[in-house]
Parts: sequence; structure tokens; C-alpha cells
Amino acid sequence: MTEQRDRFDIVAIGSSAGGIRALGMVLGALPRSLSVPVVIVQHLDPRHETVIADVLGRRSAMAVKLAAAGEHARPGTVYVAPPNRHLLVGADGELTLSSSELVHFVRPSADLLFESVAGAYGARAIACVLTGSGSDGAMGVSAVKSRGGTVIVEDPESAEFSGMPEAAVGTGSVDFVLPLQEIPGVIVALVEARSV
Repeated sequence: MTEQRDRFDIVAIGSSAGGIRALGMVLGALPRSLSVPVVIVQHLDPRHETVIADVLGRRSAMAVKLAAAGEHARPGTVYVAPPNRHLLVGADGELTLSSSELVHFVRPSADLLFESVAGAYGARAIACVLTGSGSDGAMGVSAVKSRGGTVIVEDPESAEFSGMPEAAVGTGSVDFVLPLQEIPGVIVALVEARSV
């Protein structure tokens, strides 16, 4: 039985190669007043300190920070998985960080983030796959779709790196395949249509 979908409560985004630019464009077009939190897995080099929250924060009207274990995801805030840690979200929006095994050779994994969001939010989740090589995110979007959530994928034809978008589209679990510049507007329209 599908859970009642009267609103969305979270947006989860996965990206890899080319992702910083793509995330900057998406976040830059989302309003500070967005009524849901945004959680992000971007594959980062674990050998270096990351400045991703600062870089994306300069492009976004929303607050952007590295996710911290035990924190509760708040509307209008962007949480980015730290390097080398999986990011998971619980039913009450509590964030968990994990150093468990690599998934498809990566940590953090979009698959694990999406699967946790699917389990915690069901039909109230939006999952979005942006540019990246490899197939991370494909299993996760299937999980989100199977729980009644909504899946948005950057058009592989126009993505800087088409691997992740192609793998996601190949699952048959995708609701929207869009050029990058159209994705923020669809996210806002979905969230606002449900929050009335």
C-alpha cells in the first residue's frame, strides 16, 4: 500500500564528476524559503580537507553546511556528506554518518543516502541524480520510486558526465529527465504544490 502523499519533506541529491558546478547551479536557483531540507552526496577526495560547503554556500540563498552526526535536518538548509562518510537520514530527519564499507567503490554513496530517505520518508521524498561517472544512485532511485517517492535525473545528453544519470534512467524508475537549468524549478514546484 502506498503511503498518502500530501507533501514532500526532503530533497536528496547525488552527484560526482562535474557535480560542484551542477550543484552550484541547482542550489543557486532554490529559494532561501524552501520548506524542506536538502541533503547531498557529492563524491569528494577523502585525502583533502573539503571546502565544498563554503563553495556552495556562496552560490546558495540557503544555509549550506557539512552534515554532522545527530543533527536534525531543518527546512531551508543544505547538508553535504563529509568526505569519506556515508550520510543517512532517519525518520525524524536525524542525520547519521557512517564509515561502513564502500558502496560501488565510493563513500559517501548516493545509493545509501537515497535508500535511507526512501525508508524514512517514502512518498514524501524527492531524489535527484546529477552529473557523475559510474552508477552510484541507480539502486537508490529504485528504492525511492518503490516507496512512492519522486525521482528527477539530469538529462544524460547534456550532463557533463553521463554515467550516473544514464544508470539512473536505465532503472525505469525516473519521473523527470531534465536539463540541469530546469531541475530547480521542478523541485520548487513539487515542494510548493504539496506544502499548501
